[in-house]
Amino acid sequence: MDFEHTSVMPNQVLAYQNLKSGDICVDCTLGGCGHAMATLRAIGSNGLLIGIDQDMDAITNARKVFDPFGDNVRLYHNNFSDLPGILKDAGINGVNSIVLDLGFSLNQLTQSKRGFSFKKEEPLDMRMDIRNSLTAYQVVNTYSEKQLADIFFTYGEERFSRRMARAIIEKRACSPITTSLELAKVIQGAVPGRAKAKQKIHPATRVFQALRIAVNRELERLETFMQAVPAMLVKGGRISIISFHSLEDRIVKQQVRAFENGCTCPRQFPKCICGFVKQMESVTGKPVTADAEELKANPMARSAKLRVAQKI
Repeated sequence: MDFEHTSVMPNQVLAYQNLKSGDICVDCTLGGCGHAMATLRAIGSNGLLIGIDQDMDAITNARKVFDPFGDNVRLYHNNFSDLPGILKDAGINGVNSIVLDLGFSLNQLTQSKRGFSFKKEEPLDMRMDIRNSLTAYQVVNTYSEKQLADIFFTYGEERFSRRMARAIIEKRACSPITTSLELAKVIQGAVPGRAKAKQKIHPATRVFQALRIAVNRELERLETFMQAVPAMLVKGGRISIISFHSLEDRIVKQQVRAFENGCTCPRQFPKCICGFVKQMESVTGKPVTADAEELKANPMARSAKLRVAQKI
């Protein structure tokens, strides 16, 4: 079965990369290869594309897609936070472009059978990389009520986090919660009737997001990755990052700001004495969003925000 995914803002991402023939580029989250293919075509036969994805399904698909391009493409079954080590092992001191799409693919929702969707009856897994040991089943069935509530509130910004955590504890006291639909029903039952009637999204939406983030350590890995960005780019190289919720976007925005203006000296000082050296500058300023035409064709792009920064 074909890998299902539509890349978000492909034209904007390609334009902001500012590519030229012979560039070395990295797509840190291959997905359906949309961004990667556009990048490869732009850098030509003298360029090198490094493709990374922690989901083996995406790597398997990418091997088929890029087979005709031979040595112009190198694929790695890793998390994007492993990129510094990948570049070091490959003897690459800096790249011209890095693209990071933090969304999860339609394929993971519809075909992975790992419980990412609250609309399907699937095992409660939620691992992007099945080599990892922690699953959503373990979190839901072994974490304390406080731990669950903290995950739902911190990673999902869920206002009924405590009620939902309590409902899970009560349900699993009788029998383990084993599937995505079973969990969704428990969550739905924990939301007060009036609030449920007013909600525009399914009551389980934020909880499933929070569990996925916790299981895959998504924010922790993003923070680690962002701190290493300047060292991985050549001068003038660019990082393009697409985020899909405020927690991710905040990490990206704050780290770029720290690279751009991280001086800690008091404002009244006539000059900097803290030793800060500006490493990067924002290219986009405010985040770029999908236009009306794309939103009509791909509703999943509605929450996407693109930020681009350049090494100076």
